[in-house]
Amino acid sequence: MSGNNVSHSNKKTRRTFKPNLFNKKYYLPEEDLWIELKVSARGIKTINKVGIYEALKKAQEKGFI
Repeated sequence: MSGNNVSHSNKKTRRTFKPNLFNKKYYLPEEDLWIELKVSARGIKTINKVGIYEALKKAQEKGFI
């Protein structure tokens, strides 16, 4: 996504908005396995809410994985 930086003098220059991504490790106790995912801040909140297995299943259904 792109937009404008607007200075104090109201001069506009182009800028890009980048996603808030993190490299995060998650432990899967049933498989005794650590996985590393690149997830957004919103994705981390979703994983904390519904759990890693449910979040992975939804991501695979939507084609993110």
